Amino acid sequence: TWKWVVGPMFLYLCERLVRFWRSQQKVEITKVVIHPFKTIELQMMKKGFKMEVGQYIFVKCPAVSKLEWHPFTLTSAPEEDYFSIHVRIVGDWTEGLFNACGCDKQEFQEAWKMPKIAVDGPFGTASEDVFSYETVMLVGAGIGVTPFASVLKSVWYKYCHDATNLKLKKIYFYWLCRDTHAFEWFADLLQSLEAQMQERNNAGFLSYNIYLTGWDESQATHFVVHHEEEKDVITGLKQKTLYGRPNWENEFKTIAGQHPGSRIGVFLCGPEGLADTLNKQSINNSEADPRGVHFIFNKENF
Repeated sequence: TWKWVVGPMFLYLCERLVRFWRSQQKVEITKVVIHPFKTIELQMMKKGFKMEVGQYIFVKCPAVSKLEWHPFTLTSAPEEDYFSIHVRIVGDWTEGLFNACGCDKQEFQEAWKMPKIAVDGPFGTASEDVFSYETVMLVGAGIGVTPFASVLKSVWYKYCHDATNLKLKKIYFYWLCRDTHAFEWFADLLQSLEAQMQERNNAGFLSYNIYLTGWDESQATHFVVHHEEEKDVITGLKQKTLYGRPNWENEFKTIAGQHPGSRIGVFLCGPEGLADTLNKQSINNSEADPRGVHFIFNKENF
């Protein structure tokens, strides 16, 4: 038995030593941004840190807990000179981090007052393959939208730098969210992308649909009253917020009709139930002919 145990134990010990070494490397918090509804953005720098789109890191804050590591998806792009995460304040550890960063104080906080942060990673996910396709469907459910913040930022940087060499030509983005509280920080990013795409006369590059799934009758009535306004009353975007859930069969058939003979990447960050639905639709709407349209499903669950 010991011959079978020694090998895995040695690999586990090596992994723990690497994590300990990484945790001792200096991480500098360069900026803390407080977003509405108790969501904070931590912008950090670490020597030698390299990332790809959609990756995640483990974070430890000794001022809150000396042993706890928590995973967070990176919301910055590889082209930026810092890496960032967005933290929603929903529990004891996140509340402790919120207070340790001085977010509960009104006065300006000096950089030297920021708590020590340990970072392990980054680690890869399926979202890294986004740039392998000409057409992609990005589907985020709730907080599952965070990896696509990194993707959309990186796409924009690559598009501005050299659009002719960018293989990715069309993005269909779907965000399913229960309530309006989660729209705040991500809507700002979409507004910026929307404005910049229009300036370059390529508004069709990004098609996005935001679905508010936790709606009630009063919200639906409010939606109808303001539907004719130029911008959506919830997100401030030109694309109106939709109520309910998408009809995935219609969405897949429409996209398949617009991109015949293409390999279309379908990327999901969301619950297992939605993954099953999208996987089934990807199979049903892919043609048997190798020259026909094919949907390639990729997922990460939370």
